[in-house]
Amino acid sequence: MSIICQQCKKRPATVNFIETVGGETVALHLCEQCYKYKYGEFENVTANAILNGLFGDTSPARKKVCKVCGMRFEDYEKTGLLGCPSCYDVFKEELMPSIESIQGKTYHIGKGGGDHSSEHDLRLRLKKLQEQLEAALTRGDYIAASRLNRQMTSIKNAIRGGSNG
Repeated sequence: MSIICQQCKKRPATVNFIETVGGETVALHLCEQCYKYKYGEFENVTANAILNGLFGDTSPARKKVCKVCGMRFEDYEKTGLLGCPSCYDVFKEELMPSIESIQGKTYHIGKGGGDHSSEHDLRLRLKKLQEQLEAALTRGDYIAASRLNRQMTSIKNAIRGGSNG
Protein backbone atom coordinates (compact mmCIF):
# COMPACT_ATOMS: atom_id res chain seq x y z
CA MET A 1 0.00 0.00 0.00
CA SER A 2 1.48 3.33 -1.01
CA ILE A 3 1.44 6.52 1.02
CA ILE A 4 -0.90 9.26 -0.23
CA CYS A 5 0.33 12.83 -0.73
CA GLN A 6 -0.22 14.98 2.37
CA GLN A 7 -0.94 18.06 0.23
CA CYS A 8 -3.47 16.99 -2.42
CA LYS A 9 -4.54 13.73 -0.73
CA LYS A 10 -5.09 12.22 -4.20
CA ARG A 11 -1.86 10.91 -5.70
CA PRO A 12 0.76 8.54 -4.27
CA ALA A 13 3.63 10.27 -2.46
CA THR A 14 6.91 9.88 -4.34
CA VAL A 15 8.94 12.32 -2.23
CA ASN A 16 9.26 11.17 1.38
CA PHE A 17 11.28 12.92 4.07
CA ILE A 18 11.37 11.55 7.62
CA GLU A 19 13.51 13.05 10.36
CA THR A 20 13.58 12.98 14.13
CA VAL A 21 13.84 16.43 15.64
CA GLY A 22 14.10 16.79 19.41
CA GLY A 23 12.78 13.27 19.94
CA GLU A 24 9.76 13.88 17.69
CA THR A 25 9.53 12.32 14.24
CA VAL A 26 8.54 14.70 11.47
CA ALA A 27 7.41 13.26 8.13
CA LEU A 28 6.70 14.94 4.82
CA HIS A 29 5.10 12.87 2.05
CA LEU A 30 4.32 14.62 -1.26
CA CYS A 31 3.49 13.57 -4.79
CA GLU A 32 5.75 14.85 -7.57
CA GLN A 33 3.32 17.58 -8.65
CA CYS A 34 2.81 18.97 -5.13
CA TYR A 35 6.54 18.83 -4.48
CA LYS A 36 7.24 20.84 -7.66
CA TYR A 37 4.48 23.32 -6.78
CA LYS A 38 5.72 23.78 -3.23
CA TYR A 39 9.49 23.72 -3.80
CA GLY A 40 9.97 24.14 -7.54
CA GLU A 41 12.15 21.89 -9.66
CA PHE A 42 15.33 21.99 -7.60
CA GLU A 43 18.29 19.74 -7.87
CA ASN A 44 18.41 17.13 -5.08
CA VAL A 45 21.27 18.96 -3.38
CA THR A 46 19.29 22.21 -3.25
CA ALA A 47 16.13 20.46 -2.07
CA ASN A 48 18.07 18.66 0.64
CA ALA A 49 19.62 21.94 1.77
CA ILE A 50 16.17 23.52 2.03
CA LEU A 51 14.72 20.58 3.91
CA ASN A 52 17.72 20.42 6.23
CA GLY A 53 17.11 24.09 6.98
CA LEU A 54 13.44 23.39 7.69
CA PHE A 55 14.23 20.51 10.00
CA GLY A 56 17.12 22.31 11.69
CA ASP A 57 20.12 20.22 10.63
CA THR A 58 22.75 21.90 12.79
CA SER A 59 24.86 18.93 13.78
CA PRO A 60 28.41 19.91 14.83
CA ALA A 61 29.91 17.46 12.31
CA ARG A 62 28.35 19.41 9.44
CA LYS A 63 30.04 22.61 10.62
CA LYS A 64 33.56 21.14 10.87
CA VAL A 65 36.00 22.10 8.13
CA CYS A 66 39.57 20.89 7.63
CA LYS A 67 41.82 23.95 7.85
CA VAL A 68 44.41 22.34 5.56
CA CYS A 69 42.29 21.39 2.54
CA GLY A 70 38.90 23.00 3.24
CA MET A 71 37.04 19.67 3.20
CA ARG A 72 33.69 19.56 5.02
CA PHE A 73 32.35 16.42 6.66
CA GLU A 74 29.28 16.52 4.41
CA ASP A 75 31.67 16.38 1.41
CA TYR A 76 33.10 13.17 2.86
CA GLU A 77 29.58 11.78 3.33
CA LYS A 78 28.80 12.40 -0.35
CA THR A 79 32.03 11.01 -1.81
CA GLY A 80 33.44 8.67 0.83
CA LEU A 81 36.84 10.32 0.28
CA LEU A 82 38.83 12.61 2.56
CA GLY A 83 40.77 15.57 1.21
CA CYS A 84 44.08 15.18 3.10
CA PRO A 85 45.72 13.40 6.06
CA SER A 86 44.64 16.24 8.40
CA CYS A 87 41.01 15.32 7.74
CA TYR A 88 41.52 12.18 9.84
CA ASP A 89 42.29 14.37 12.85
CA VAL A 90 39.54 16.91 12.18
CA PHE A 91 36.81 14.31 11.62
CA LYS A 92 38.20 11.60 13.94
CA GLU A 93 35.09 11.45 16.11
CA GLU A 94 32.78 10.98 13.13
CA LEU A 95 35.08 8.56 11.26
CA MET A 96 35.87 6.11 14.08
CA PRO A 97 32.55 4.20 13.98
CA SER A 98 32.87 3.69 10.20
CA ILE A 99 36.52 2.64 10.42
CA GLU A 100 35.74 0.17 13.19
CA SER A 101 32.79 -1.33 11.32
CA ILE A 102 34.86 -1.77 8.16
CA GLN A 103 38.18 -2.89 9.64
CA GLY A 104 37.11 -4.35 12.99
CA LYS A 105 39.68 -2.28 14.89
CA THR A 106 40.63 1.35 15.10
CA TYR A 107 44.36 0.80 15.38
CA HIS A 108 46.91 -0.58 12.94
CA ILE A 109 48.47 -3.99 13.63
CA GLY A 110 50.53 -4.27 10.46
CA LYS A 111 50.08 -6.04 7.16
CA GLY A 112 50.82 -9.57 8.37
CA GLY A 113 49.49 -9.11 11.87
CA GLY A 114 52.98 -9.04 13.42
CA ASP A 115 54.74 -11.75 15.39
CA HIS A 116 52.26 -11.42 18.26
CA SER A 117 49.36 -12.76 16.13
CA SER A 118 48.83 -16.48 16.40
CA GLU A 119 47.23 -18.50 13.63
CA HIS A 120 44.17 -18.84 15.86
CA ASP A 121 43.90 -15.03 16.15
CA LEU A 122 44.26 -14.68 12.39
CA ARG A 123 41.51 -17.24 11.77
CA LEU A 124 39.21 -15.42 14.20
CA ARG A 125 39.95 -12.16 12.40
CA LEU A 126 39.29 -13.85 9.06
CA LYS A 127 35.89 -15.07 10.29
CA LYS A 128 34.96 -11.57 11.48
CA LEU A 129 36.05 -10.06 8.14
CA GLN A 130 33.95 -12.66 6.28
CA GLU A 131 30.87 -11.56 8.26
CA GLN A 132 31.64 -7.91 7.53
CA LEU A 133 32.14 -8.74 3.84
CA GLU A 134 28.74 -10.42 3.65
CA ALA A 135 27.11 -7.43 5.37
CA ALA A 136 28.83 -4.99 2.99
CA LEU A 137 27.67 -6.99 -0.05
CA THR A 138 24.13 -7.18 1.34
CA ARG A 139 23.93 -3.40 1.69
CA GLY A 140 25.60 -2.89 -1.72
CA ASP A 141 28.76 -1.23 -0.36
CA TYR A 142 31.15 -2.66 -2.96
CA ILE A 143 34.04 -0.36 -2.03
CA ALA A 144 34.02 -1.62 1.56
CA ALA A 145 33.58 -5.18 0.27
CA SER A 146 36.65 -4.84 -1.94
CA ARG A 147 38.71 -3.50 0.96
CA LEU A 148 37.54 -6.34 3.22
CA ASN A 149 38.36 -8.88 0.51
CA ARG A 150 41.92 -7.53 0.25
CA GLN A 151 42.31 -7.76 4.02
CA MET A 152 41.06 -11.35 3.95
CA THR A 153 43.52 -12.25 1.18
CA SER A 154 46.37 -10.75 3.21
CA ILE A 155 45.39 -12.77 6.29
CA LYS A 156 45.03 -15.97 4.24
CA ASN A 157 48.52 -15.41 2.84
CA ALA A 158 49.87 -14.83 6.35
CA ILE A 159 48.27 -18.06 7.55
CA ARG A 160 49.71 -20.01 4.61
CA GLY A 161 53.12 -18.42 5.12
CA GLY A 162 53.04 -19.18 8.86
CA SER A 163 52.06 -22.83 8.43
CA ASN A 164 54.63 -23.43 5.67
CA GLY A 165 57.51 -21.79 7.50
